[in-house]
Amino acid sequence: MRSSRRSLVDPFIVMDVMEAARRLEDAGRHIIHMEVGQPGTGAPTAAAEALSHAMAAGPLGYTVALGLPALRARVARMYGDWYDVDLDPNRVVITPGSSGGFLLGFTALFDTGDRVGIGAPGYPSYRQILRALDLTPVDLPTALENRYQPVPQDVAGMDLAGLMVASPANPTGTMLDTPALRALIEAAQAQEASFISDEIYHGIEYDAKAVTALQITDDVYVINSFSKYFSMTGWRVGWMVVPEDHVRIVERIAQNMFICAPHASQIAALAAMDAEDELQTNMAVYRANRDLMLSGLPEAGFTRIAPPDGAFYVYADVSDLTQDSRAFAAEILEQAGVSVTPGLDFDPERGHTTLRFSYARSTADIVEGLGRLKDFMQRR
Repeated sequence: MRSSRRSLVDPFIVMDVMEAARRLEDAGRHIIHMEVGQPGTGAPTAAAEALSHAMAAGPLGYTVALGLPALRARVARMYGDWYDVDLDPNRVVITPGSSGGFLLGFTALFDTGDRVGIGAPGYPSYRQILRALDLTPVDLPTALENRYQPVPQDVAGMDLAGLMVASPANPTGTMLDTPALRALIEAAQAQEASFISDEIYHGIEYDAKAVTALQITDDVYVINSFSKYFSMTGWRVGWMVVPEDHVRIVERIAQNMFICAPHASQIAALAAMDAEDELQTNMAVYRANRDLMLSGLPEAGFTRIAPPDGAFYVYADVSDLTQDSRAFAAEILEQAGVSVTPGLDFDPERGHTTLRFSYARSTADIVEGLGRLKDFMQRR
């Protein structure tokens, strides 16, 4: 049977790494997982309890395409609590994870062949979803001196229909402050490019609060998720905020693509938003893990790192150690029993000399993993 040209997307390498780690675990090995950007904790207790009560009360079916009104209102209230932004709940769209938000956003904003700028290194699925929609991803190589975030000079003259940024970013954990984010929005607007802000790691910050693009303008798409701060990766529920005149556009697409986000997940997400004590307990773990990584990685020999502002990743330049990050990651997995992600996932051109380390798991796992990495590097 024939397949489409649009289906020729690259694999998500971290998923291949996870599969290699699973095979070793099936063979009896104990693997420390530093490859996947998934919290080691489950959904807040209140989320599971709310769903249990809802299931006992009756069957769960379709919701309206834009999501449960109570959840949309609660998300809007969060923007007031976190950012002092007065957000109309009607602009909130509940999605099947942030991935559903990317599909809706890219479909609503762009036509076949349109060029969409994304920072490199950056989340690999941006590039592959754009290609699958017959759009043209344009990598914007970022620099260490700019903390691996795009700057207006990277955008100038690129003939873009859209620009997508992430803050805190995956894989680097770096953030854009208000002037930097404003400058990028203005650079996009100068060439009439739509601006999309990926904010799925908001809430996981260390020394400063992340800035939402909605503090600067309403003329943007903002995409977020319950996966990271709310620790609900497997529930596949997120949200997006769109300009008022785009709500009906997105609604029509959502009705046809997804019908709605999972009803069960929406119920759980609503309860999770009020589980602040439990969520802050998770944050204490991330803070402790970050401190361990920033001291332990250099001790192990990974010295070219930039402290992350948010999320739960450290991105390391390993050009002094290898020119093949995929082979190096496989060597670390096989010999040290630590699973890490090669940078090729995030930067096809320069990722052969970088690795991403995730510290989303338990502190005990991080301590064990750093010890194994140190032993491995001493033997190497």
